[in-house]
Amino acid sequence: MTAALPSIPFYLHDLGEAEIAAVSAALRQPILTTGEIVEEFERRFAERLGVKHALAVTSCTGALHMALLALDIGPGDEVITTPMTFVATAAAIASTSAKPVFVDVEANTGNIDVARIEAAITSRTKAIMPVHLYGQMCDMVALDALASKYGLKIIEDAAHCVEGERDRLRPGSGGSLACFSFYATKNLTCGEGGAITTNDDALYQRLRLLRLHGMSKTAIDRFRDGYSHWDMVAMGWKYNMSNIEAAILLPQFDRMDSKLAQREKLASLYEAHLAKDSRIRLFDRLPGIHARHVFTIRVKKRDEVIASLQSQSIGAVVNYRAVHLMSYFQELLNHPRGSFPNAEAIGDQVLSIPFYPQMPEEWVGRVSQAVRIALDVTQSAPFESL
Repeated sequence: MTAALPSIPFYLHDLGEAEIAAVSAALRQPILTTGEIVEEFERRFAERLGVKHALAVTSCTGALHMALLALDIGPGDEVITTPMTFVATAAAIASTSAKPVFVDVEANTGNIDVARIEAAITSRTKAIMPVHLYGQMCDMVALDALASKYGLKIIEDAAHCVEGERDRLRPGSGGSLACFSFYATKNLTCGEGGAITTNDDALYQRLRLLRLHGMSKTAIDRFRDGYSHWDMVAMGWKYNMSNIEAAILLPQFDRMDSKLAQREKLASLYEAHLAKDSRIRLFDRLPGIHARHVFTIRVKKRDEVIASLQSQSIGAVVNYRAVHLMSYFQELLNHPRGSFPNAEAIGDQVLSIPFYPQMPEEWVGRVSQAVRIALDVTQSAPFESL
């Protein structure tokens, strides 16, 4: 028996008739795997980001892995990243046998603290992998300057940040590779999926090979041109998106701006309800465009607060606990608690509350009241002033 949803669930998608019609049309096409619908999505996605090339893939994890491989990063190399992220960021680095090197985050945003990166650079450092946490971009101006100074590559984990902008830069601007997620809860979603963008023509061609077994011809090539022998010219993986996922994504382009505006409105309402409660800490809202992927708050006794919210039929999740304290990375890197105090404090205190464009505005008040009740019940302490 399927469990009943909370009265206010953490997340609900807004896919509907347009996506159903697009998938139905895709199923009538002779090619279900990577084909013309994927190519159309890639063109529109690249146009949206203002980049030359986009490749649709199976996940952001796959995109991060491909980006590292395309840059020939592997055993003995180091990649600087953040411990305040989903585990896939560091796992993609480890999967190439390179070493994730963590740098602590800004207490007020959760994004990697660029001022701390230079001290972590060694002769083995090959790249920096910043994460635009919760939809707010890192300081890419400073990151680009640092990467240029040391001859490093940048791979942006933009899983939360399709719509983001800061200092007139969007994810993937300049020489960076940027990786995106279309997971079930993302602002642009097909359930599972991702993309990688680049402005480098040669890198794009290498990524195309890595996406599909290193094959010189794809199924759509053979369908269009007739059969001819193909070759495997590089070691590649099976990361290509199908026409079915791309069909789900395409109708959503027309709603992206209106959905972002509604998320911004809901976020402003939450801030008005919660900002004055000293038991709650909110992240700073920086100038630019915040993609508003999730709405997060920090509280003392976080786990008890979540339990109280659930008892009130309010959905809540944690995005995220600090990666370096996960069992796998403890065994791999052995960073003791205390190594990255800002990331650890956020990881111990953060929770995400219900937040999605079609959420009724009156639910913001209900959720906010439930949060205050949870803080009362758990006798949560106030935060000190920053």
